Amino acid sequence: MTAKSDPGLLLLIEDDPHDVELMQLALAPLRFINQMDVVTDGQQALRYLIGDDNHPSNRLLPRLVLLDLKLPRINGLEVLRTLRANPRTKKLIIVVMTSSQEDADLEACYELCSNSYIVKPVDFEQFLEVSTRVVSYWMHLNKPPALTTP
Repeated sequence: MTAKSDPGLLLLIEDDPHDVELMQLALAPLRFINQMDVVTDGQQALRYLIGDDNHPSNRLLPRLVLLDLKLPRINGLEVLRTLRANPRTKKLIIVVMTSSQEDADLEACYELCSNSYIVKPVDFEQFLEVSTRVVSYWMHLNKPPALTTP
């Protein structure tokens, strides 16, 4: 069976309201994004993408997930690990966008099969440029695999 995704949907998993606002500013001009949903902690992210034991998610999957690592409740590495272990989300495009420059975080993300690891620029203009480039590539240029479920 094929899980359905929305080619114009982006999911931002970010707890910093300032970074959410910057991302919204950066992506507003991109016409291929129909909707950007935001969740602010790891537990919300997993509920959004997978659901829970009593209510599995049947919503359309996003074309792209932007994942921060330093999240409340469930950290980004655990979110990534859980998503990669789930048949519904194991092929989902997940780009880690974090302030962490730690080699251990970088290595762990690639061990857990993140599609990319981006360190968020501190400079406003650079943040806008990097965000636009990353999202444009993964949502507009990249051809994603079919999402399948057992």
